[in-house]
Amino acid sequence: MNYIKNILKEYPFVILDGALATELERAGFKLKSRLWSAKLLSENPDAIKNIHLSYLEAGADCITTASYQATIDGFVSEGFTVKEAKKLIQSSVTLALKSIDEFIEKNQLTYRPYPFIAASIGCYGAYLANGSEYSGNYTLTFADYRNFYESRIELLHEAGANFLAFETFPRLDEALAVAEIMKSYNNIHYWISFTAKDKKSIPDGKLFSDCVKALLVYKNLAAVGINCSDPEFISSLIEEANTDTTIPIIVYPNSGEIFDTTCNCWTKQERCVDFSMASQEWYNKGARLIGGCCRTTPEDIKKISNFRKRLMATTPLYF
Repeated sequence: MNYIKNILKEYPFVILDGALATELERAGFKLKSRLWSAKLLSENPDAIKNIHLSYLEAGADCITTASYQATIDGFVSEGFTVKEAKKLIQSSVTLALKSIDEFIEKNQLTYRPYPFIAASIGCYGAYLANGSEYSGNYTLTFADYRNFYESRIELLHEAGANFLAFETFPRLDEALAVAEIMKSYNNIHYWISFTAKDKKSIPDGKLFSDCVKALLVYKNLAAVGINCSDPEFISSLIEEANTDTTIPIIVYPNSGEIFDTTCNCWTKQERCVDFSMASQEWYNKGARLIGGCCRTTPEDIKKISNFRKRLMATTPLYF
């Protein structure tokens, strides 16, 4: 189901959730593992569910599953069997769906759409767990990409996900490979989001606007955009892509802080973006799905939600 298309018929834009892993770290969990947040699918699934709930309470329309770095090989390398790995990957969908059910039981949906889940699938660079999602320093054949993605797609879909989020892509050829693979799953809609190298291009050097154009032909692609990138790049990237696209643009950048690899810590807190003002700017530039990535919080998503409420209150179309 194309949840995005349905929501945009009645609302000015879709509100995404924010960071999962850095929220878990903020709560005291140590995620020094190639599985990252997926590590807690085994160790503390309730912690994941609670963060999903916090984003729903903040106003998110979409909950992204804790499966970004969840691969069979990744779990096996941590000592799990293949059977256990498959079950844990699928549990990410169950947790997200349960969080929505719990939220709906306790809250009345007023002036907001029914929430949906997007099953997260990180790029091959994320699986390598060496920062390659920001460099694109790898080359695979189409067969390699198919082997990497297909089992995850099928596992997540079998668990109840009928919308997928392919995230943090540094390479256009990888995005095109995924779009070709998704032709075999015509009942599943999805988005693809890239990382940004600067205000115009992605890490492999391709212009973001050219990436968008190249993907327009794929009918089940529900949105395309940028995630896990410097918020200072976002407005320019939207402008570059929004000139001749017919597909919704999605943006969910990082907080603005910089990760310092020398101390393994986040620095330059003064660069944190004000999501209240930023979401308004990104919407005005043409973004139609807005949320946050690393180091963003439920408070940031609440600011985006409040902007949409103000927008709907002052726009006759939404009275």
